[in-house]
Amino acid sequence: MAAPNMKVFELFVSKIPWTLATKELKNHFGQFGTVKKCLLPFEKGTGFHKGFAWITFSSEEGQINALQHDSHVIDGSRLAVQKNRRPFLPTGRNKETEEI
Repeated sequence: MAAPNMKVFELFVSKIPWTLATKELKNHFGQFGTVKKCLLPFEKGTGFHKGFAWITFSSEEGQINALQHDSHVIDGSRLAVQKNRRPFLPTGRNKETEEI
């Protein structure tokens, strides 16, 4: 378990089109800094992702660079990107998330 005062450099990304996968998200955000984790949860019933993700950078610099970027457009779709207010703490591994 992470130490309580350990800094997490995480973004919350929404408005992700169903055609995008974890790999494309990681590649896009990798241009701003080293992506430590990209978590894209999936719906159990449909097999499609839920349209949002958490991107964790290894440094604050990557997070800041991504937040300062004017717009995040992948395959013609504009993503909504914001600093995550509450770090994502998974309760356990399951088949509903894809993580790289």
